[in-house]
Amino acid sequence: MKKRDFLKSGLGLSALALSAPYASNVLAQSGQGYQVIDPPLNTRVTDKVEVIEYFWFGCPHCFAFEPTINAWKDQKPDYVEFVREAPPLNPSWEPHSRSFYAAELMGVTEEFLEPMFNAIHVERRALRSPKQIVKFVGELGLDADKFEKTMDSFAANTRINQAMQMASGSKITGVPSIVINGKFLTGGSLAGSNENVIKVINELTASEHAAMAKG
Repeated sequence: MKKRDFLKSGLGLSALALSAPYASNVLAQSGQGYQVIDPPLNTRVTDKVEVIEYFWFGCPHCFAFEPTINAWKDQKPDYVEFVREAPPLNPSWEPHSRSFYAAELMGVTEEFLEPMFNAIHVERRALRSPKQIVKFVGELGLDADKFEKTMDSFAANTRINQAMQMASGSKITGVPSIVINGKFLTGGSLAGSNENVIKVINELTASEHAAMAKG
């Protein structure tokens, strides 16, 4: 797979990226478990409150957060739109990012996401290269040839570029990170725990929904 120039596009995220949300140079805590994003970012939906989780398959903290965010996702209010993004904040993350967006573009995210996490963190499999990932996809019974082509497609490049731009605008330096309605950033280091992250999400989504209802 050819190296992509867009990872050198000057967004500056690679130098800042962290594999965990508990590093010392994380954004200063607001005292409320979140950071205000200024200026706020546009969201892809206008009739719901958007919640974005930024993650990396290789991140142990993202894997640990999965049960918590999935339980919330299954019970979230109808007025909340939940989205996952996997920007390659570090160039070494690129194959994992491509695999996520390939699965998304093929409509097999549910079939791929959890098995990929488990293969890396439970089975301790080395799924770092495109070749290793494509072989694993075939083991899942998915179309490996199509998956490989989709990983290296223009559509995947576009999704990665979009995710990098959004992450830059959100001032994200590590994962997992949560952005609520383009206005607020939270995560384990800001909220103090995974459980508190969910509390922050619930409080801010309810507040945003109420504000939207008032017009």
